[in-house]
Amino acid sequence: MGLDIYAGTLTRYYSHNWKTVVQQWAEENGYAFNRITPDGEPADNEEELSAAEVQAAVENWRDQILNAISQPGQPPYAPWPENNESPYYTDKPDWDAFGAMLLAAACHTYEEPVPPTVEKDWDFGEHPLVARLAADQERVWSLFRGATWWLPLPDAFFFQAPLPTDDTAAIGTVGGLRKELEKLNQLAWQADEDTILDWADTEGYPADGTVGPDGQYSKADIPEHAKYDTQSLAKFAFSMFWQAMRFAEEQQVPILLDY
Repeated sequence: MGLDIYAGTLTRYYSHNWKTVVQQWAEENGYAFNRITPDGEPADNEEELSAAEVQAAVENWRDQILNAISQPGQPPYAPWPENNESPYYTDKPDWDAFGAMLLAAACHTYEEPVPPTVEKDWDFGEHPLVARLAADQERVWSLFRGATWWLPLPDAFFFQAPLPTDDTAAIGTVGGLRKELEKLNQLAWQADEDTILDWADTEGYPADGTVGPDGQYSKADIPEHAKYDTQSLAKFAFSMFWQAMRFAEEQQVPILLDY
């Protein structure tokens, strides 16, 4: 399973009115592309609701969540806009780069050297420093606590809650994600925003990848490369998360990890 990052309305997401960068690339280059769910079924076999039904459902979920997390005695959080037309941002860090970003954060947090390379398909959650920061009660990062959604709220916190699909997930906030990304940049690179934005194009996997006869494609699916440059992958993923965070702030939309 690959990893994509999406920032946009939930209506567009659940209406499948968006395309991953791989889908966009495949269409532009004349390849067929089929998304597969984790259980191996084609993603388009899922029961389809109309966009209006999806919007009504996610607005109901949004309002219940915001009501549940509002602080006593404080004004309730303003609902973000939901529709099926607003622009969205998406890109594909894949898991190896996401893990490299977490490893860089953990190494710099504990003042340990960043390993020069990571293995392809490595289990980053098992790395001692990543596991240490994930369990650290004094340093709580939503990125290390399994958050896969970030809602467009300025306050920094995260919580467990049911999603509109009734699956349960760890949910953070865009304000909290900004603080975490700023902290990582301060610890590791002290890069300005223009440099950060460039990393999505100048850093990352050592080749663009290939498309198989079934149309499946991944930047990480390169058999001749068994190891990757840790810092390059970390910067690559960081740039995508930064861009998603900035887009979510500007558009007032959630961020989701799609896999």
